[in-house]
Amino acid sequence: MNKRDLLKLVAIAAMLVLMVLLIGRIDRVQGREETQTVRDAIKNAALTCYAVEGAYPDSIDYLRDNYQLAYNEDQYFITYEAFASNHIPDIWVTERGRK
Repeated sequence: MNKRDLLKLVAIAAMLVLMVLLIGRIDRVQGREETQTVRDAIKNAALTCYAVEGAYPDSIDYLRDNYQLAYNEDQYFITYEAFASNHIPDIWVTERGRK
């Protein structure tokens, strides 16, 4: 193997490593965007409930049952903490299996 072939091999290996790193980064960014979309949907449903009923719901179940909130429960872990009926609840969304 001559010097030129070795240089080509190193360049190809470097490109492959960069591609793998880039794909991993794209996956992480996409995961964050999807998580934010789920959080926004929950928040919008809670705001709609407040606008219609004059109070924020006590639970996320109420939003599912009465405001057609839907998300993949196997993919996301949701924490919904309602403090008072006139304060917007704290909403945390975490994708299961992600850190």
